[in-house]
Order: sequence, then structure tokens, then C-alpha cells
Amino acid sequence: MEIEKLTQSLVRERDARMQSDARQETRLRQLQLLEAVAVAANQTDSVETILQFAVDEICRYTGWPLGHCYQVRKTGSQAALVSADIWFGVTRPEFSAFKCKTSDPQFQVQKDLPGRAFKEAAPVWTVNIGVDREAPRADVARAAGIKAGVAFPVLSGGEVVAVLEFFSDRVLSLDDNLLRLMSLMRQIGSRIGRVAERRQNALRLVHDASHDALTGLPNRTLFLQQLDLALQRQWEDDNAGFAVLFIDLDRFKIVNDSLGHLAGDRMIIQVAARLKNAVRPDVIVGMAGAETSAANSKYTLARMGGDEFTVLLRDIPDVGEAERIAERIQLALALPFLIRDQEIYASASIGIVFSDVGHTLADEVLRDADLALYRAKAVGKSRYEVFDRSMRKGAVSRLTIETALRHALKNNEFVLHYQPIIELQAGTIVGVEALVRWRRGADELVYPGDFIDVAEDTGLILHIGMWVLREACRQMHEWHQQFPRAKPLTISVNISPRQFVQPNLVDQIQQIIKETGIDPNTVRLEITESVTMGDVERTIKILSQLRALGVRFSIDDFGTGYSSLSYLHRFPLDVLKIDRSFIMGMKEDKERLQIVETIMTLARNLGIEVVAEGTETEMQVDHLRNLGCDFGQGFFFSRALAAETITDLLYVPHHVLETAYVNSLQALEE
Repeated sequence: MEIEKLTQSLVRERDARMQSDARQETRLRQLQLLEAVAVAANQTDSVETILQFAVDEICRYTGWPLGHCYQVRKTGSQAALVSADIWFGVTRPEFSAFKCKTSDPQFQVQKDLPGRAFKEAAPVWTVNIGVDREAPRADVARAAGIKAGVAFPVLSGGEVVAVLEFFSDRVLSLDDNLLRLMSLMRQIGSRIGRVAERRQNALRLVHDASHDALTGLPNRTLFLQQLDLALQRQWEDDNAGFAVLFIDLDRFKIVNDSLGHLAGDRMIIQVAARLKNAVRPDVIVGMAGAETSAANSKYTLARMGGDEFTVLLRDIPDVGEAERIAERIQLALALPFLIRDQEIYASASIGIVFSDVGHTLADEVLRDADLALYRAKAVGKSRYEVFDRSMRKGAVSRLTIETALRHALKNNEFVLHYQPIIELQAGTIVGVEALVRWRRGADELVYPGDFIDVAEDTGLILHIGMWVLREACRQMHEWHQQFPRAKPLTISVNISPRQFVQPNLVDQIQQIIKETGIDPNTVRLEITESVTMGDVERTIKILSQLRALGVRFSIDDFGTGYSSLSYLHRFPLDVLKIDRSFIMGMKEDKERLQIVETIMTLARNLGIEVVAEGTETEMQVDHLRNLGCDFGQGFFFSRALAAETITDLLYVPHHVLETAYVNSLQALEE
């Protein structure tokens, strides 16, 4: 009896040792598998390579005859499992139908084992897939002799990036071995996920280096690369024409300076979205891989920085396609932008270069597109211009003008001329508008149209504008003392858009009023419609602060911009100046006449006065009088005169402007 008990004890000890050895061997093999996957993961940055390695090694470790991998593909916010060409054992003929079913685009993977692993982000298994009525592949699995199945996810950054599935020709029971195997699968998935994470980080670095952080569009670097490719393709194929559009927002600096950079960024994001729609169907946006597809797309939209964008159009026969895209862009930007609950109006100037110019470098193409853009801004903004070679000469001239303007400021070469403003009913002078001239040498007088745009672009307008205001106020104060009258003469001075957005504008004007001693009620600051609509709330605030000083305001060139009548009544305005384009041909063109009549009705309803600019004929003046227009300004009465000539003119009794007398003064001045 004792011998029997001893024998049983020895058997139990032997079995326990064997089980312990088996468990240790299993753990050792698991550790070896995990280490092999870890080593492979550290030696590659290819997700596909490590996935294939893992499928092969797991099948060899478990003895399972079939293994497969799915990868996650994202489309926008949607993610789906897609069968990858990563298999083990699939060459066996009995698995052929199973592979075809799995690779079929119509296969409803979300209802099968891998779909559950993807949804739950955890390992799942089935004891016998062939008897699972809900499994879409039950029939082909049963025919192939497949029974048990296991699937587990590969996680990267907390997201599933792949799912691995394995199948056995035996039924698996839910025991400790299976649970330990599931734990091993989790660890393997984690190791593979690190490779996916490294790859994503590397792709993200590449993407970030070639894309704009704010809009996600290609940046200057990537755009120039794509432009280089377009040039190379054209060298190889004369029919591979392309064009570049250089887009710059008009008056964006007003928004940025007045509302702040955060508001400016929001507007840039909205502009980018509208541009994408305008250049569709093939727009280059998105995450990693965009730089690869860009070369194959017909359009590439990029942000060059600030408020500048570019479009590369490939495979176009002529410049007409580029012009059509430019028109679509203009239409896309025409509607107001909603920034901080405010309606902001914007437009863009566009320069276009077609590939027939004969460029050899991408930088040259971009340079000429920029020159065309400058021409578009110079001739009125909110338009497009196509590059021609004469623009290069203009660029050299512009640089020469900029250098000379800096010297002119330093050497006090600017002078003011004054154009009388006439009360139409009485024919008397009620004020003058100060107009800057550049005396470039003893016999050369340069008019604003030849240098103001350059001054605006370079920022020199800030210095020139304040000099003009100071000198005009000084001169008018002198005339007030020399020619006192019950209702003093007024002085009108233009304030440029760049001046208006200066944060210290009110302080500067207050200081000039104090220095010159002028009565602020006689100062008329002229602003354009674009300034008033750039940032309505800030405009109201600035005008109200200046009105508190006594300064008065007029809107210059009224009717040529984008004034919103819903805001106009909120501005503390005194005068609307009808643009000369409506006055010319007013008698013959009923449309122009209707516009003039509408503006005058609007002004009367708002209780403000009207000045008609560009009055050149007696017929125009008579017609304006009959319409009840308050004031006129133009060559019919007088062109702009030097201060000394205006002084002589003011000696005329009652300041009645007689044309013959003015002509004689002008002749003497000449």
C-alpha cells in the first residue's frame, strides 16, 4: 500500500514537472516570438514589412495554416479595413476560395472577425467560424476546413491601424493557453504599432516641412518643386503647357491691423477654403502623401505666406483656362466674410504667367507672376493681369522710383497744390483739396498717379501722408488768418488705407491740429469706401474719436467700391464725393445719371452734403445745379494750383471763381 502511494506521488510530481516544463517552454517560445517581432520592428520603418514578418512568425509559432492582415484606410473622417496583400499559407489550393472571398470589395468585413477586433480595439476569437451563421465567410471557411479563428488589432497612438487574423484547422477551446495567447497578441500588436507610429511621425515631419500649418495647403517649397516638374515636363513635351496664378488679397493688412492677427488667420482659413472650391476638381490638400499626388493633379493650390496664394495649372493649351480660373476666384471672394460676427469685404488681385514666355527656372516664373500681380494692383486692384515682357522694364522703373522717393522725403521734394471746391449755386470757393506733387528736379513735377502706389506698397505713404496733412493744415490756418470770413474755408486731405489702420492715427492727427493751430471743424479727412468696409466697427470707433476732436469726414470716389448701406448710416459722415466716372457722360448715359440721382437722394436722406468731382463742362455744372448738388470740383472751375496762386485767387471779392480770372492766374503760374 505504501509502495502504491509512493508510486502515485512520484507520477504526480513527474506530471507536474512536465507541465511546468511545458509552460516554461511555452513562455520561452512566446518570449522568443515577442523578441523576434521587437527586433524586426526596431530594424525597419516599413509597416508592411513588419506586418508580413509578424503574420509569418505567428503562424510558425502556433502551427496555424493561414494568416492574413488588413490595413486601415481613411477617407476624411471615415476609417475602414482593407484587405492587404499580406498572407501566410494562402498558396495552398484549399484556401483559394477563402482568399477570393476575403479580397472581394463586397466582403462585409465589419460583420466578421476582423471587424469586431477593429471596433473593440481588442483581440477576439471564434471557436468554429464554419458554424457561425453571422460570419460572411462561414461557407468558404467550412469548405476549406477552417475552424477556429483569432483576430487582434495593431494600435498606434491609441488608434487601430491594422488587424491581423489567423485560422486553425482545429477547434480552439477557451482555456489558459488561449488566454495567454491573447495576451501575447496584445504585446505583438503594441510592438508593430510602434513601427506605424514612427512612420506616421516621419510622414508628418515631411508633410509639415512642405505644407502651410494654418491652411494645410502646400507651402512655397513644395509649390516650387511642383513648378520645377512642370518646367521639366514642358521641356520634354512642347504641348504640356502650364500657367501660374499669383493671388494677393487687397486691403488684407487693414483687417490684420485693425482686428488683430487671430482674426486675420481666420480670414486666411476662409479664403483658402473658397480658393479650393474655385480651382476644383483637383485640389492638392490633405495629410501625408499629398506631395506625391500633386504632380499628377491638374491643379496645385499653395499658400506662399501672409495673404499670398499661388495656383499651378498643368496641361492647359492656352492662357484662357488660367483667366477662367482667375474669374472664378474673383467670384468666390466677392461675398462678404464673417469674422467675429462682422461682415468683412475683400477682393484679390491676380497675376498670371503662361508657359509660352520661355522660362527656365521656377523662381523666374514666380517673379514674372508677381510682376503681373503688381500691374493688377497698380491699375485698380480686384482684377487679373497676364504677364508680358514689358512688365520687367516696369519693375526696374518701380525700384528706381522707390529709391528716389526715399531721397525725396529726406530732401523735402514734395509740394502741395490745392484744387478749389465750389458752391454750385453761388459760385463761391468754400474750400480746397490738398493734392501732393513731387518736384523731381527744377523742371519736373511728378503727379501722384506715378508714385503713390509705390509709396503704398513700401510704407512710405505713412510719412508722406502725415507730411501732407501737417502742411495742408498749416497753410489753411495761414489763409484763415489772412482771409477771415463768417464760414471759414475748409481743407480736404486724403487719408490712405495704410494710414487709417495705424494704431496711433487719432493721436497723430490731434498733435497736428495742436501744432498748426487750425480750427479742426475746417478739416475734412477723405477716406475711400474700401477703408470704411474693411472693419466697420473699428471705422466707426476711429471716426467717432476724430469727430470728438471736431474733424469732419467725406467718402471719396463714392459709388466705385462696396459700401454697405446697412452700415453707411452709422458713420459720422459730412460729405459724399461722387466719383468723376459718373459725372463724365452723365448727360448722355442714363445709367450714370440715375446713379448720380440715387447718390444725391441717399445723401439728402442721411443729412450729408455732396461734392461732384471731375466737373469739366458748363453743361455738367448746369445739370448738377438743377439736380440740387451742393458743391463741384473740377477743371471747369480750376485745376489744382500752387499755394501762392490760391492766395491771389482768394483776393477776388466774395471769392467768386470767374473762369477767365482763374485762367489768367493759371497762365501766369505756368
